[in-house]
Amino acid sequence: MQPHWFIVGLEIFTGLFLACIAFGVIAVIYMYIVDKVQTKQAIRHNYPVIGRFRYLFEKQGEFFRQYFFAQDREELPFNRAERSWIYRAAKNIDRTISFGSTQTHDKTGTVMFLNAAFPKYDSDEHTDNILTIGAECKSPYQTSTICHISAMSFGALSRPAVTALSHGAAQAGCWLNTGEGGLSEHHLKGHCDLVFQIGTAKYGVRDENGKLDDKKLTAIAAHDNVKMFEIKLSQGAKPGKGGILPGVKVTKEIADIRGIPVGQDSISPNGHAEFNSVADIIDMICHVRNVTGKPTGIKAVLGDEQWLNDLCAEINRRGIEHAPDFFTLDSAEGGTGAAPQALMDHVGLPIKESLPIVINLFRQKGLKQRIKVIASGKMVLPSQVAWALATGADFIASARGNMFALGCIQALQCNKDTCPTGITTHNKHLQQGLDPHNKSARVANYNRSLHHDLKIIAHSCGVSEPRQLTRQHARIVTESGISISLDKFYQQY
Repeated sequence: MQPHWFIVGLEIFTGLFLACIAFGVIAVIYMYIVDKVQTKQAIRHNYPVIGRFRYLFEKQGEFFRQYFFAQDREELPFNRAERSWIYRAAKNIDRTISFGSTQTHDKTGTVMFLNAAFPKYDSDEHTDNILTIGAECKSPYQTSTICHISAMSFGALSRPAVTALSHGAAQAGCWLNTGEGGLSEHHLKGHCDLVFQIGTAKYGVRDENGKLDDKKLTAIAAHDNVKMFEIKLSQGAKPGKGGILPGVKVTKEIADIRGIPVGQDSISPNGHAEFNSVADIIDMICHVRNVTGKPTGIKAVLGDEQWLNDLCAEINRRGIEHAPDFFTLDSAEGGTGAAPQALMDHVGLPIKESLPIVINLFRQKGLKQRIKVIASGKMVLPSQVAWALATGADFIASARGNMFALGCIQALQCNKDTCPTGITTHNKHLQQGLDPHNKSARVANYNRSLHHDLKIIAHSCGVSEPRQLTRQHARIVTESGISISLDKFYQQY
């Protein structure tokens, strides 16, 4: 008589269970011996096997804090309330909340906008002003869009991520900054407006010696989609240090675009070899602008203010036509790239302090109308954008806001090629979950929602469009817990 199938299955299951127990016992014995023999980690040596949990808990702690322990407004670099708004905006679902705000209104630095007695009707048609960047260039750039996608290189970001950003930017009508990694076919796929960034290593426009190659520069400018050129002096994640792309991310495709060896760490210099003074900066701006015929500006994190004063003095000495067409001001609060913690945590000024300094200086020197200011650095919510515009910025550029729109979960693995959402990894298995068609729609939704809610703030303050916001439209909470007008608060800068 054949045994019943259930009995056979139970015997097989029992055998496998006993085998697993035996394997587990052998593994524990092996780990015990290894832990006692090794001397590199005291915890594992003194508490074999059990000590290994310390490293497991340390690794998993950041994820548990994010979802279970941190309050809505506590987590850094972006808290749950901020990420939640972006996710809902990207999915184009309800962005309203109920039962009161979780924002602390008496916390030092909190910005509050002043609603007007006679707000502008949301139902009325309000046309945003069109701004021209580089009016004197052969090919000036015009746009009414306020919020744009900040610099993120192909290499730091994956192929599907860049493709999705390109299509999303085109749908939203904003520009996409290529980052310092060069121009790839993935940037061009969506036919969006592009800002080509020239980093210290001149990736994509360098000759065999790492110098600027005018022929390659001309070839880049020949693309109709490339609207402007940005010379990067420094960036928020690592002011005073060049870009870092780990070797595991340097594929053959990326190496060909950048002009570097495959599989080796791509570390750009911490400054342009051509720059020894502000005069050199202006010389390169003018050179790139003459070669390309397109608006050319600079990007920097503000630290020492003297160089910026010297730059303004040199511009006024030569003539205002020599000024950069735009100035991208990055915040020292870090970005997505790999960077030394010492720089990311402690070097450079945050945007809330540096932006009013730059705006005030340009106004004092009579350069504010000539140089368009682009604020970058954690500008991910409508209220943050509104603050920057009220302070005096002309445009906003956000990188991490658009990464959240792509599906970023703040896993903090951007530099390890292990991003679980496929955004900052070249692991094809991890990239499979990032569908460019779906994610491009989310990027577009996020940028449209950002503009929509920004207009709600502007209309509440009684102005027709966001760029009409001024420092008189907002107050900032001081150490006493009482707020004062932004205009009075920033007089000290």
